[in-house]
Amino acid sequence: MNSSKNNSLVLAYSGGLDTSYCIKYLSLKGWAVHAVAINTGGFDAAELQRMEENSTILGAASFRCINAVENYYDQYLRYLVYGNVLRNQTYPLSVSAERMCQAVEIAKAARETGAQAIAHGSTGAGNDQVRFDLAFQVLCPEMEIITPIRDQQLARATEVAFLEEHGFCWSEEKAKYSINKGVWGTSIGGAETLTSHQTLPESAWPTQLSANEPSSISLTFTKGELYGVNDRSFDHPLAAIEYLSELAAPYAIGRDVHVGDTIIGIKGRVGFEAAAPLIIIKAHHLLEKHLLGKWQAHWKEQLGNWYGMMLHEGLYLDDVMRNIENFLEDTQQNVSGKVFLKLHPYRFELIGVEAEHDRMQIQGGQYGEMNEGWSGEDVKGFTKILANHFAHQQKPQPV
Repeated sequence: MNSSKNNSLVLAYSGGLDTSYCIKYLSLKGWAVHAVAINTGGFDAAELQRMEENSTILGAASFRCINAVENYYDQYLRYLVYGNVLRNQTYPLSVSAERMCQAVEIAKAARETGAQAIAHGSTGAGNDQVRFDLAFQVLCPEMEIITPIRDQQLARATEVAFLEEHGFCWSEEKAKYSINKGVWGTSIGGAETLTSHQTLPESAWPTQLSANEPSSISLTFTKGELYGVNDRSFDHPLAAIEYLSELAAPYAIGRDVHVGDTIIGIKGRVGFEAAAPLIIIKAHHLLEKHLLGKWQAHWKEQLGNWYGMMLHEGLYLDDVMRNIENFLEDTQQNVSGKVFLKLHPYRFELIGVEAEHDRMQIQGGQYGEMNEGWSGEDVKGFTKILANHFAHQQKPQPV
């Protein structure tokens, strides 16, 4: 029994197996567990109702859901689009960005509640423990951080058995995969992702293929943000993202398995499904190829990758991230236009762009065809001067 006068604790609650275990375990230890869910686009009304009901059954003192979807986009996701961020050229940071947003919101909620402690259900073998701990230590350092799953080194089967022992049934099939759903994609971890060669079975993917005929679509960007899909315009990019997800979902687009380096120094492998994020990032990148200058694109790629790495590593609160965000946003001033694509089963195809500031359409020449802004003699002189630098570097060729 916790003997402290204030036994109030805020738990980052997702409704999954780990955090369900935490509610029951911590309440039995005498904590008044206030379960707080941060909605970053993964919960519908029915799911939230089930989460609240389950939290009560498990022994939570209260349940609260904070809708952070718009904040999640405004402070995190739009910079991932600006930077065309794909970790290891594959993964759109679906969980990485989401966890940082959730950690920051949970810390705020804990301070508002006046809790003595703050808890999360991360294991000791993943990235999330670092993201949550870092945010909590920076934003509410006075609070004790409690992590039952990590501290007890629990296997999922052990958690299931504990819950069943206390009258709460958790099916083995439901426990087989750890699924995290948000507006920026769904991650799927399970037996196959613990190997280096097996792929997830068809049944494990959240969205099944139901469309076979190709479909042409267009995306409209304004200053780097998606505001239009086909002939529809939206007041906020979130609505456009959700609509695009609905269009792409029947094609089962965006499936892949990411292999990467974790914060704790081991390799990790996880399946993910992120149709809208992958389509948006690739379409945005194509538009930028037409609209940005060579060195703009070069340095933006470097800083975009750096930003994604820092976010993945849980270093979102570092001041340098605000500096990079300012740079990324500044590069988007002319990134407006339309991108044409075609959706196919399991994949999408980029067709082309239409934009006012398309640098392919400026006067001076047409690549591979004709030159209008310079003569052949100009090029001869240019290359002769350019060659001087290299001529002095040449080493004698071997005989």
